[in-house]
Amino acid sequence: MSVSTPPPITLAIAGSEATGGAGAQADLKTFQQLGTYGITALTCIVSFDPKDSWNHRFVPVDAQVIADQLEAVQSCYAGSLETVKLGMMGSPATIDTVAAALKSQEWKHIVLDPVLICKGQEPGHALDTDEALKANLLPLATFVTPNHFEAESLAGMSIRTVEDLAEAARHIHAASGAAVLAKGGVRLEGPDAVDVYFDGETLEVLSTPKVGEVAVSGAGCSLAAAVTAELAKGAAPLEAARRAKEFVTAGIKARVSSNAPFDALWQGGAN
Repeated sequence: MSVSTPPPITLAIAGSEATGGAGAQADLKTFQQLGTYGITALTCIVSFDPKDSWNHRFVPVDAQVIADQLEAVQSCYAGSLETVKLGMMGSPATIDTVAAALKSQEWKHIVLDPVLICKGQEPGHALDTDEALKANLLPLATFVTPNHFEAESLAGMSIRTVEDLAEAARHIHAASGAAVLAKGGVRLEGPDAVDVYFDGETLEVLSTPKVGEVAVSGAGCSLAAAVTAELAKGAAPLEAARRAKEFVTAGIKARVSSNAPFDALWQGGAN
C-alpha cells in the first residue's frame, strides 16, 4: 500500500467575494487547481450591489474573529504552515491583527497582494488602510504583486510604459526587500499584457497577447494565489511568477460571463 505525499498547505487571509470571481473563493480554487491544501481566514465580506452600478458593499469581520480564525489555523497546522497569501484587509484594525499573527511564527513565504482600494469605502478610511498596509504588512512580505494602480501608489510615480513599470518594481523592492511582480495587464497600451518581475538582481518582462481590453474579475487574486501555490511547492520566485502568469492567462481565456458588467476568471481554464 503506497503512502501519498501530503500536499503543501497554503493559507489565504482575504475577503469573501460572494459571486466567486475574486477574494478567498478565487484563492481556494487556485490552490486546489495547483495541488496545494488551501485554507482561508476571512477579513471582510464583499458583495456587489446590482442596484448601485455593481459597486462594493463592504462589511469588515471583527478583529477578534479574525484573530480567532488565525489562532485556530496556526495551531492546527503548526510546523507545516509556512506559506501565506494576504489579500484584502479592509481596515487598519484588521491589518494590526494580521500583522501580529504573522509575527507569531516563522514563514518561508508571505505573498502580499496589496489591495489598496475597495469601492464603497469612505475615502479617509481607505487612505488610513493603505497607510497601515504600507507600514505594517509590506515590510513582512517576501513577494508582492501590485496591479497598475497599486504599483503607482507604492512606488509614488506614474506608470505609462513598460519602462515605468520596471522602475516602479525597483522602487517597491527597495522599500520592502521582497520580490515584486508588478502587473501592467491591460492597463498599458499595446497588444500585450505585460508584467514585470524584479527581485533585486533579476529583472524580467513577462508578456502575453492581451485577451480583450477589459480587466477580468479575479485575475489579480488568482495570480497572487498561483504564486503562493507554486512557492509552497518549491518553485523559485521567478519560476513561480512565470507559472502564475501562464495560469492566469489560461483562466482569462476561459472566463465566465454573468449578468454583472464584468467577466470572471475561471481557474479551471488551465486544463
